[in-house]
Amino acid sequence: MNHQHRVKALNRLFQLDPQDRQVPQPPTGLEQLRWLGPSFIWMLSAAGSGELLFTPRIAALYGYALLWALLAAVVLKWFINREVGRFTVCTGATILEGFKQLPGPKNWAVWLILVPQFAVAISTVAGMAGAAATALILVTGGTVQLWTVIIILVTAAIVFLGQYNVVEKFSSFVGIARTLAIVTAALFVFPNVRELASGLVPQIPQDVQYQEVLPWLGFMLAGAAGMMWYSYWVDARGYGATALQQEEPLEVKQLDSEQQQRLQGWVKLMTLSNTLAVVGALLAALAFLILGGELLRPEGLVPKEDQVAETLGNLLGNIWGPFGFWFMIAIVFVTFCSTTLSVQDGFGRMFADGTQILLQGFGIRQGRWTNEKFLRKFYIAVLLAILPIAVYLVFGEPVGLLQTAGAIEAAHIPVVTGLTLFLNHRMLSRQLRPSGLSFWGTVIAGSFFAVFAVIYLLQLTGVIGSGGG
Repeated sequence: MNHQHRVKALNRLFQLDPQDRQVPQPPTGLEQLRWLGPSFIWMLSAAGSGELLFTPRIAALYGYALLWALLAAVVLKWFINREVGRFTVCTGATILEGFKQLPGPKNWAVWLILVPQFAVAISTVAGMAGAAATALILVTGGTVQLWTVIIILVTAAIVFLGQYNVVEKFSSFVGIARTLAIVTAALFVFPNVRELASGLVPQIPQDVQYQEVLPWLGFMLAGAAGMMWYSYWVDARGYGATALQQEEPLEVKQLDSEQQQRLQGWVKLMTLSNTLAVVGALLAALAFLILGGELLRPEGLVPKEDQVAETLGNLLGNIWGPFGFWFMIAIVFVTFCSTTLSVQDGFGRMFADGTQILLQGFGIRQGRWTNEKFLRKFYIAVLLAILPIAVYLVFGEPVGLLQTAGAIEAAHIPVVTGLTLFLNHRMLSRQLRPSGLSFWGTVIAGSFFAVFAVIYLLQLTGVIGSGGG
């Protein structure tokens, strides 16, 4: 990010007109393989909550009855992620910078995004670190509370000191090993095809609790925050117009046809990258659902609070014995820790960006509180370290904290979806806007999560009882 700011400063110094700079040619052939990183990293960061924790938990509670919802959530999020990525590829701006451009009261959309995400950030870091600590106590002893505090402090220090990229590479290899191990294990215990296929029929289990289902759907693949982080990862990788390193979103409608064709090529590459990530996440989610349904549900085991790691260890322990158990414990620890890191890094970037936008709206453009590097470190230290520690020590329930964060994320997804669609319609040329299929697929996606969020709120307030039929 510092490099980007230096380039922007040079552009201002030499007064280069953004319209005089050319959108780079999109890569072709094997060269495209070098550009698939943003979606891959984004997918791996998502696996810590939705796939690893909540999917086996849902399978242990409801078997395969909600398989249709899993498939729907993953496929529909493909549409939303693509529209977020489309905006950044075509304008060179992050999605929050785009929301700043929406008409109405100044920065109203940015406030609408950031305020709920404060609660999500604190709860997610506390919950993830607490879940990682349940693995550590099996090896070292001690208390979950002590190790949770240590994990939060260590991960925050890594991000604070700018060493996240080093750990990220290691986490990527662990993510690959995790997916291969889980998919292989799922093939070993593959269920009766008819039994699995029965879950493809939309149904709601008797006495379903939406406080279990909504966080699962919200965190599956990525929540509202994760979708916005995809914008930052695409920006950091230099897709499309992001290579121009502009202060403000590119005026796409003023570009000539050749430039717009180049952006179309970048959108296609981003779509390929997003599709591969979604397919990989779907394979992992299906594998966790099968393992949970075949190994945890018959024994009445549900991953919960301080027993998260021990229960999840049975997913491989029941197949490969002690080696499988401890291998799974290692996967649980590394996955939740790496997800904690990615959450601290992603939220640090998003809140720093958002704070700059809000302060500029108040006419404040200079000083420490408008410096992105300072803001990121401030948020990492306070919002993503001190406050999560305090919240965990008060509540002490990692699954409960993640359920709270997941429910807010799921309810926030329709908001991000609607704002992004409106933004793309307003700022992109007809040539670069989503097709009718993409537009309506994204509308359906936002509506899907909105329906589950409304039912959850109705059940939470006692307007309706537990679902049935």
